[in-house]
Amino acid sequence: MEYIIKNGIVYDPLNGINGEKMDICVKDGKIVEDVSSGAKVIDARGKVVMPGGIDSHTHVAGPKVNIGRMFRPEDSKKEIYAKKGLRTGTGFSVPSTYKTGYQYSEMGYTTVIEAAMPPLIARHVHEEFMETPQVDKAAMPLFGNNWFVFEYLKEGDLKKCAAYVAWLLRAARGFAIKIVNPGGTEAWGWGKNVHSIDDPVPYFDITPREIVRGLAEVNEMLGLPHSIHVHPNNLGHPGNWETTLATMDCVKGIKAKPRYGERETVYYNTHTQFHSYGGTSWKDFESKGVEIAEYVNKHDHLVIDVGQVTLDETTTMTADGPMEYDLHMTNGLKWANCDVELETGSGVVPFIYSPKGPVYAVQWAIGLDLFLNTDTDKVLLTTDHPNAGPFTRYPRVIAWLMSKKYRDEWLYNKVHKWAIQRSHVADNDKEYDLYEIAKVTRANQAKVLGLSKEKGHLGVGADADIAIYDINPEEKDGKKIEKAFRYASYVLKKGEVVVKDGEVVKEIYGDTIYVDVRVDESLEQEIMKDLREKFTRYYSINLDNYPVQDAYANSWKVIKIDATDIN
Repeated sequence: MEYIIKNGIVYDPLNGINGEKMDICVKDGKIVEDVSSGAKVIDARGKVVMPGGIDSHTHVAGPKVNIGRMFRPEDSKKEIYAKKGLRTGTGFSVPSTYKTGYQYSEMGYTTVIEAAMPPLIARHVHEEFMETPQVDKAAMPLFGNNWFVFEYLKEGDLKKCAAYVAWLLRAARGFAIKIVNPGGTEAWGWGKNVHSIDDPVPYFDITPREIVRGLAEVNEMLGLPHSIHVHPNNLGHPGNWETTLATMDCVKGIKAKPRYGERETVYYNTHTQFHSYGGTSWKDFESKGVEIAEYVNKHDHLVIDVGQVTLDETTTMTADGPMEYDLHMTNGLKWANCDVELETGSGVVPFIYSPKGPVYAVQWAIGLDLFLNTDTDKVLLTTDHPNAGPFTRYPRVIAWLMSKKYRDEWLYNKVHKWAIQRSHVADNDKEYDLYEIAKVTRANQAKVLGLSKEKGHLGVGADADIAIYDINPEEKDGKKIEKAFRYASYVLKKGEVVVKDGEVVKEIYGDTIYVDVRVDESLEQEIMKDLREKFTRYYSINLDNYPVQDAYANSWKVIKIDATDIN
């Protein structure tokens, strides 16, 4: 299939294209130099053309997501998706799998990263990926509370730790190293937590600092496409901004050494809004978003995503088990908790971010403080779906960023006055342009994930994942911006038109991406002895039944990495 997208206003930061009127040619799922005279024409005159959107941190598949669906029938009843020729779906904050894929596609998103995969239950994640159409997917296995990781790092054996990480990524068909509340979730198995990066983990005598720095060094030894992806300790607690800065700073000096991709950073701080809290209690709670932004701007070893609060009723879910219990004790709503043997845990709690709630208004403002004060090459748009709000609110977040007038309508008319009094949003006149929006929704993600060879840009050879929006680059009407980014005029996935005029017109199944990194065979044999011993003694399944098989994807995209020089 050949297409030519004619006369579009193109925004492609990875290739330095800022609002140029140009044509884009597509053939056999790739962007090419030219096409034949028989190519189908898409007239993009007066419309904006961008690479397909990339969500680098979302929760859309797996056991805790499914618990969220079952746990909240009231959420399922909120929004029914029933359109001719497509699968039906339900759910507002935790949509069903097909609805998830369709709605990402409607917005022009073509790749999503599930941010927390429990390795023992990885099959569940991949099963749901198989029924999430329209997008390429990848999942990050959880490593920050893993017994093998603790023991290897405590012994100072980075080589064995690297070999174990390589084995687990391959076994779980995972993409990157995810760290959640390092040491804290394991402590929660004993009814405890850790509260600073130097608190020892019960029974293991290792600290969060040692876990984060150790895994960062392992990540660069292996040369993985993505950096470590970190949810620091103390999420959601007043005063936690100091823990966040200490965690960011503890990996300083480690050099990025990807063997695949063009990543330049070694640390990704996720849902940073939840980690930028000042004060000593909710009474004196305030934004420290500007202080966090200043640190990020001064240092080149990290990037952040925001986790913008959207002021909706939603469903929180995280591998930070103790935090979810604290949340349940705060709002008194129902709570689910799970422990995954030797590896991780999770919790699920409904949550209502009322605009008139003083704390929620400040949380909303903290996210905007981060967006408006951080260098746009170093910040990524997320809502930590569904924790701070559903991904379908991305267009609203974009409107807040592009229009100060729209932002101020919320600030002065809809949210509690604490947002003005305890943040810097009211004083900030910055408005994003479309080039910056393309950075924070596409280009930055592709680069930091190590996927910029094929995704996040419109250069020759890139995947033909393309979004076309009906919006004037000078538009400042927030509602018009929101509508334009919620329902794309056209979306191409793998070079095929899958959305037209905001409606899904073709169901297509993307790839599941994972990393197959190989270490020296003798080193792998050493860790296999440890694995067999632990599986025999502790695990409830056999080692041979642990790895995910080939059948668990519609199609795999394998990133092969040779790390056999680690020995």
